[in-house]
Amino acid sequence: MSEVRTGSAAPRKAAPAADRGPGTALPAERLGRSGVEVTPLGFGAAPLGNLFTALDDEQAGEAVRAAWQRGIRYFDTAPHYGLGLSERRLGAALRAYDRAHYTVSTKAGRRLDLADGTGDDLANGFAVPATHRRVWDFSADGVRRTLEASLTRLGLDRVDVVYLHDPDDHAEQAFREGYPALEKLRAEGVVGAIGAGMNQGGMLTRFVRDTDVDVVLCAGRYTLLDQSAAAELLPAAAERGVSVVLGGVFNSGLLADPKPGSTYNYTQAPVGLLDRALRMKAVAERYGTTLRAAALAFSAAHPAVASVLVGARSEAEVRDCADQFAADVPAALWSELREAGLLPREEEPS
Repeated sequence: MSEVRTGSAAPRKAAPAADRGPGTALPAERLGRSGVEVTPLGFGAAPLGNLFTALDDEQAGEAVRAAWQRGIRYFDTAPHYGLGLSERRLGAALRAYDRAHYTVSTKAGRRLDLADGTGDDLANGFAVPATHRRVWDFSADGVRRTLEASLTRLGLDRVDVVYLHDPDDHAEQAFREGYPALEKLRAEGVVGAIGAGMNQGGMLTRFVRDTDVDVVLCAGRYTLLDQSAAAELLPAAAERGVSVVLGGVFNSGLLADPKPGSTYNYTQAPVGLLDRALRMKAVAERYGTTLRAAALAFSAAHPAVASVLVGARSEAEVRDCADQFAADVPAALWSELREAGLLPREEEPS
């Protein structure tokens, strides 16, 4: 992959595609002390698992190809996403590229067991037949079995990163069995980096302080609307040399396109938050940029953050995210957000 990039408090910007040439990889950064590298903009593959609505295999492949063309070389998936559909589609699309030139992460903690196949999985957010059922399993055996099944679905002989996935209600088993299993897989060279992925900062901070993880994936907790990860998680990660990957930087939609009916963390946005997002959007537009660009720049700016994942379900969405990530966001915008009380003073990117 490309030359390793060091952290900086300044917003990180990708060079415009025209300057880099189509398909040229974005600069990369190592995860913690591992040898695994990720691009600053990553592809979140949950939509490939028919998140909320269905898409076909060709659309999924086009999204991955568009990501590659825009320099993205980090792809994140999980068995949970569409009961394995995301892994299968991502693996199929990536077979067109040299395995040495991209990074894949998947997750363990939800084992997929065969089910009778009746009904659908919409209750869990995915428009797929209920061919399998999820079984919470952070045991050492469960972690290994889940990873083996993921490799089969991906069609790969290895993944680069494995996260323990949402161990919120399974902390004891995750720390006592799941984490040591990941540590052993890393020592054996089966995976290059290990960590945990959650929608909260508290337990991730415990992983950073009490284990030897390389990276944590935090979704929705360091955004323009929610900076709760800044209290403990991000400082702890910076102090310990643990990388942070951020997901959910649009808070599931509100920061992408705020309007009545927009979702915030997968439920309808409260009126107060919708108003706040609309005011932020108005400020961004006055400075000739977009709320999407500001949201990406803000989340990527923290020195502990190695990569920001964006979930995209189409070629057009991928290209828009890449354009927004590369866009200039004037420094004065942050000052105005701060002065308007829309952004805490300590959270203004420098």
